[in-house]
Amino acid sequence: MPKAPRSETRHAQTPPRPEPRPHSISAPGGTRTDPYYWLRDDDRNDPEVRAHLEAENRYFEAITANQAATRAQLYTEMRARLREDDASPPAFDNGYWYYSRYEQGRDYAIHARRAGTMDAPEAILLDGNARAEGQPYYQLGSLEISPDNRWLAWTEDTVGRRQYQLYLRDLETGECSAALASNIQPDLAWASDSRTLLYVQQDETTLLGSQVFALRRDAPEARPRLIYEEADDAFFMGVERSRSGRYLFIVLQSTETAEWRAARADGEALVFAPVIPRSAGHEYDIEDIDDTDILIRSNENAPNFRLLRAPMAVAADRACRREWLAHREDALVDSFEVFDDWLAVNERVDGLLRLRLMPWAGGEERVIVGDAAPSGIHLVGAAEPSSPSVRYVESRLTTPQTVYDHALSSGARTLVKQQPVEGEFNAANYRSDYRWITVRDGARVPLSLVHHRDTPLDGSAPLLLTGYGAYGLCLDPAFSSHRLSLLERGWIVAIAHVRGGEELGRAWYDAGRLHHKRNTFQDFMDVSDALAADGVCAADQIHATGGSAGGLLMGVIANEHAARYRSISAHVPFVDILTTMLDPSIPLTTNEYDEWGNPQREADYRVIADYSPYDHVRAQVYPAMLVTSGLWDSQVQYWEPTKWVAKLRDHQRGDAPILLHTEMEAGHGGRSGRFEQLHEYARDYAFVLHQAAKALADGDQ
Repeated sequence: MPKAPRSETRHAQTPPRPEPRPHSISAPGGTRTDPYYWLRDDDRNDPEVRAHLEAENRYFEAITANQAATRAQLYTEMRARLREDDASPPAFDNGYWYYSRYEQGRDYAIHARRAGTMDAPEAILLDGNARAEGQPYYQLGSLEISPDNRWLAWTEDTVGRRQYQLYLRDLETGECSAALASNIQPDLAWASDSRTLLYVQQDETTLLGSQVFALRRDAPEARPRLIYEEADDAFFMGVERSRSGRYLFIVLQSTETAEWRAARADGEALVFAPVIPRSAGHEYDIEDIDDTDILIRSNENAPNFRLLRAPMAVAADRACRREWLAHREDALVDSFEVFDDWLAVNERVDGLLRLRLMPWAGGEERVIVGDAAPSGIHLVGAAEPSSPSVRYVESRLTTPQTVYDHALSSGARTLVKQQPVEGEFNAANYRSDYRWITVRDGARVPLSLVHHRDTPLDGSAPLLLTGYGAYGLCLDPAFSSHRLSLLERGWIVAIAHVRGGEELGRAWYDAGRLHHKRNTFQDFMDVSDALAADGVCAADQIHATGGSAGGLLMGVIANEHAARYRSISAHVPFVDILTTMLDPSIPLTTNEYDEWGNPQREADYRVIADYSPYDHVRAQVYPAMLVTSGLWDSQVQYWEPTKWVAKLRDHQRGDAPILLHTEMEAGHGGRSGRFEQLHEYARDYAFVLHQAAKALADGDQ
């Protein structure tokens, strides 16, 4: 283990110190005292709280003033790599080619279409720049065209709290409505009549989708009709229209259970009935194959999922389901898409995605894998089941995202687009690796790694290590043009695919949640130690970073393994997990009992209390830390990182800075706009570069 970071020169400016105001929090597992509970402001309008956050931002700017030139240089580099007038590959749907494009110097995409051929005149559907004008934040939710191709419905968020508003535009006249609904989820679904539009209303306090409404486009003054209301607050809810256009779906999903409710899209009444009634522990999703049958991805007696075919009308009867793709211990069925003559299945093997193509009539299957490990084949599919080709994206750490169309009849592959990188980029200058690290309990954790070809893996280079490990989400190896700024400066960047993700199947996820959550943290710490012990990187130059649930991971390693890391960056970190999970009024809490546990139950309380980062801050030398937050965050409330930083400073026994930066006009995803987001990357990279340089300077003294 390296020595703890050496002391920095005392700063003339001292950090903000909020006044401790002890507040008791009681639960079956015990009573805790929180000195900074008062920093919670549900309305985000308390002048004292805002003054504290603004003081923190001023302190951040003062302490990092010596990084300003580096930030500016990084921003310039990152922006120079972007093709500013870029466009997405066009996709065909219902007679039109759809695409998005950017204009030079502008932050937001312009969404457009052309009738029949790409040589037809362009029709602009929505200009994100015009919609964002005058707004401190702008995020397009979804953009849905009516089946008759005349009406555009879209949702947008201008705060960052994921409370979307609904708008309509007549594409023949250009007339645009005022907001027709507020505080809704982003997804929408048109009925076949092109007059009826479904949306999901959120609860004002918890922001949970709880009601599905049908809006009549031709009678906007009429009160929307309530179609469905969900009583169980453990479920997320969404709406969608099937690719075939036959059905509308209400999709309900908790951590461990799903239910799809279906109605004919051309029906007048829009009466939704469960395809398969919910049953605890049964997760499934569906797509219709033809007028009678559906395909079901189900984990019933199949932890890694299998595919079943059944008539829609009797799919709830197990006896009517025929197995189409069997369960495998070594392959997770990640997703699928139905075509007229083929079935496309995205499956995950040894942590990496590949594509399996299966003809409905039987015969030889095709398996498409990445050109080199680590890489992933991500199914994009096609808007129409009748499409003659399936589209997929190959992602690698060294090569920009590459889009291909695979002809289903012949198997021929056509390059559609490789994401351009401006400047003197050459993929041959970079090397990637995929290796396995055995951790303390014998589990083998995958690791993806990338570096410049001139950077040796001999124990001399600094390393930035990231991880997540929650919700079954996977940090797939993918190219980042922003990351080149580190690689060109001799850094190694690595991803630890720790338990809690689903890289190695459902068992990998289950081994990193609830009472097994500690595996996530131990995996990351063991991977860090192994990289140092094996001489891959400089043992005293490992820098850790993670966001959201990955920020929880950062909070635990800061408390339990602080001396290993030269710096820790925690972005919108979920660090006050015990207090949050005790409060069902906080958005998302009730949805996540099956992920973290319900601390109203004493056994779950004890498990969470064992690692909760805020509750385990203690007097020790912490490394330099950068903590970021968004005032309007609906996923991790701003007060969690704010309180955590205050408590960390109270217990810091070294002189390394602990910094907080809050985006006052943004939420969980940070700033909106492609150029604005580059400022955040530049801030984060400048911080780690500065800490690495300082460590070297201290070592020379």
